[in-house]
Formats: sequence, structure tokens, C-alpha cells
Amino acid sequence: MLRETHQPSGLPKGATALKIWIDADACPRVIKEIVFRASARLNLPVLLVANTSLAKHTGSLVESIVVAEGFDVADDYIAEHAQAVDLVITADIPLAARIVANGGVALDPRGEVYTEDNVSDRLSLRDLMMELRAEGLAQGGPGQFSTTDRQRFASSLDRLLTQMLRRKRPL
Repeated sequence: MLRETHQPSGLPKGATALKIWIDADACPRVIKEIVFRASARLNLPVLLVANTSLAKHTGSLVESIVVAEGFDVADDYIAEHAQAVDLVITADIPLAARIVANGGVALDPRGEVYTEDNVSDRLSLRDLMMELRAEGLAQGGPGQFSTTDRQRFASSLDRLLTQMLRRKRPL
């Protein structure tokens, strides 16, 4: 069961507080650490969702949720529980597409905000690359995670959280 979180003053009755959801199975540790620091600074709950046990963390605002093993079980959990006021951090494009379709906000660990304008293109490109790899016409996946990626993510996270806490729709 998810623990209750503090309801900030100034929210309309029935509105929920912003939570940060992390698709934690493949999220780089450095990204989690950036999110934990933002969580502590802004007093925002973080929910790590994975289908395996995760390393312990010390933040009182951080909760690990372990779901059953299986294809897309963690993604399904996040898609079913994240609300439009929440931020979802994921590299999984189909999950991001589901979040965006439900009016939510999703952010890639490399700092790209998924939007209605770009998520369908990202899905199409992902599917094409999967087909090319299956036929042996392409190899590999995304490049190695870099310092630039980390900086871009931190900047995007700060900008998004500022907008979302002001109840503005991120661009």
C-alpha cells in the first residue's frame, strides 16, 4: 500500500500533491540520485517502481514498490497509478506514450520531455529500429550515458518541477 503524503496548502480540495514516479528497472543510478536531491529540496514524494528489489535508499520521501515479475508489469502499475499532476521518469517510450495520452508528464533520463508532438514519432522510430535490429540491418541501442545527458536531465527536471509546482502545463 502506498503511504499517504502531505497535502500542500493552496491545493483545491480533492487535488493531489505532485509525486515523482520512476520506472526504476533500467533507470541509471545517477538519475535517481538527482531526483532524490530534488525530492528532498522540494519535499516531493518519489515512488520507485520495479519488478525486482532495489538498493536501499535513505530518503524518507522515497518509497520502493516491487511489482510481480513479467513483461510491462511495472509500466502497467505506473500507468494505472500516476495522475496527470505527477511526473513520470522513464526511458520506456510505450509507457511515456500512455502517460502523455492520459494527460500526464513524462521525462526521459536523458532530459527529453515527452509531449503529444514527439511521442508518436519516438514510438515509430523505436519500432523501426527494433525491426531493423531483428533483421540484422542495425545494431545496438542508445549510446552510453554521458555527463551531458546527466546535465540535460537535471536541467529539464528543475524546469519541469518548477512549472508543475506552479500548476502550469509544461511545454
